[in-house]
Amino acid sequence: MTNPHASAGAGRARKTYRIKEWMDLNGLIQKDVAAQAGVKTHAVVSRTIRGSVNNRKVLRALKDLGCPEAYLALPKDMKEEAA
Repeated sequence: MTNPHASAGAGRARKTYRIKEWMDLNGLIQKDVAAQAGVKTHAVVSRTIRGSVNNRKVLRALKDLGCPEAYLALPKDMKEEAA
């Protein structure tokens, strides 16, 4: 099932609720992810989690913090980078 609120591309397959559930289980809030990613506001974290943007810094921070890649639906260039 795709995310109806996401833009085109990899973000449409992002599992928003699974990411939020994982963050909650690990005691993380969007502000923590923003700090890890080096972005000024948690709004870009929110938009990335929802799939409306594919901010690479935020996706990398989530991945580095341990969020399962299956939840993130990484863009093609980030998948190739990991290979």
